[in-house]
Amino acid sequence: MTMINLFLMTVTACLFLLMTVSSWHEKEMRATFILTMGFLVNMMAWITFLLFARLAWVFYLNLGMVFFLIFFLLVAFIGYFPRKPDSLPDHREQFDERDHMFSRNNLKFHTELHRKYYSRHPEKKAVDEKIHRQSELGDTSHTYFDPDHSPIFDAAFSFLDRIRPFAKGEVKPRLQDIDPATVTGIIKKIALYYGAVDVGISPLETYHLYSHAGRHGSDWGKPIDNHHKMAIVIVVAMDVDMMTQAPALPAILESSRQYVEAAKIAYIIAEYLRHLGYDARAHSDGNYETLCVPLAVSSGLGELGRMGILVHKTYGPCVRLSVVTTELELLPTAKGAFHIDDFCRICKKCAENCPTKSIASGDQPSSRGFQHWSVDPERCFSFWKKIGSDCGFCIRVCPYTKPDTLFHRLIRFYVSRNPINQRIALFFDDLLYGRKPSLPHRNPKRLFWTFRP
Repeated sequence: MTMINLFLMTVTACLFLLMTVSSWHEKEMRATFILTMGFLVNMMAWITFLLFARLAWVFYLNLGMVFFLIFFLLVAFIGYFPRKPDSLPDHREQFDERDHMFSRNNLKFHTELHRKYYSRHPEKKAVDEKIHRQSELGDTSHTYFDPDHSPIFDAAFSFLDRIRPFAKGEVKPRLQDIDPATVTGIIKKIALYYGAVDVGISPLETYHLYSHAGRHGSDWGKPIDNHHKMAIVIVVAMDVDMMTQAPALPAILESSRQYVEAAKIAYIIAEYLRHLGYDARAHSDGNYETLCVPLAVSSGLGELGRMGILVHKTYGPCVRLSVVTTELELLPTAKGAFHIDDFCRICKKCAENCPTKSIASGDQPSSRGFQHWSVDPERCFSFWKKIGSDCGFCIRVCPYTKPDTLFHRLIRFYVSRNPINQRIALFFDDLLYGRKPSLPHRNPKRLFWTFRP
């Protein structure tokens, strides 16, 4: 028993140390304190077992602990989730971009389009006009406005608006036959080289596309005419330190930065494909013909989370996406079973913490003819315009929003195995990081957490 105790003491001590150091490095002081206490209690327990093994009650307690750890380890590696029926219909209704909250917000600047839209959707007029009366993001009246730093995100979004014409371009003459496997590999290398953390490829289906354009007045109401075969989904990761300040200003600074990075990669890849002789279009913030999240799910990058956005298999919801569609045949990426949806069903932290209760806390809501996670867009966007930031509090509190460290890789593997693991992991996430973090009333003193002068 002595050798077993020494072995288990070493293993558990190393695990506690790994978790403690990781939490300290991530500036998670609550988790660091609790794990430090856990490390000390763990060491005291094993030392007691070693020093007082002759006492009957210590021996039996020791034996119980050993069997518990063996049982816990066996359960942890069991890979089983109950099978769920596929609830997605074969033909999903396309989403009309004119119904998007950003598009509806822009109607205040287009009198004739305003009349056309609300003559078709009078049920949306009252709530939308309340939103129209609110000031736009970046206004000096907003909770998190900063005169020196708020113009940064406005500049980033203005830049994205200015580069929209370059999403499409001239296709060069085709010089040679293309091997799909070779070009697929090169595209992935380009994306990673320019800053992506992951790339997925999926056949382009009708439901991946908007039915009509609606974001900009110039093409408002035009049917989307995209006959490309494949879609390349590009994932960039937002900085966790910045997003843990959400919904204060660092969140929208980081969000806008990564929208720019995602757009850059998409534009380069689209231009590369056109140089090979194949038509391609970049889709980035403010200039989409595609719905990025369904495409990301189809290409095996993660799953749709309760908060209505992609929860990436490694970086959780702390990501931004762009897409390239092309006529070139490419090799699709494989889909995996991450069981993120199963975790979202029991977690509910985003729903409980949402400042406007925009996220469903029960079953999946229905829209476009099928059930899927989505948010109340009017409530959510109205709050954005109140505080002057794109909120992101749901991203902040999500247990998957963690750095890609060894510790968190082990946890992600652990929760992907079975429902028991997921409930245990959720309990410890609440314990270490808190169930309901407070909403900040002002910006932090240091707005750029990642970059130090």
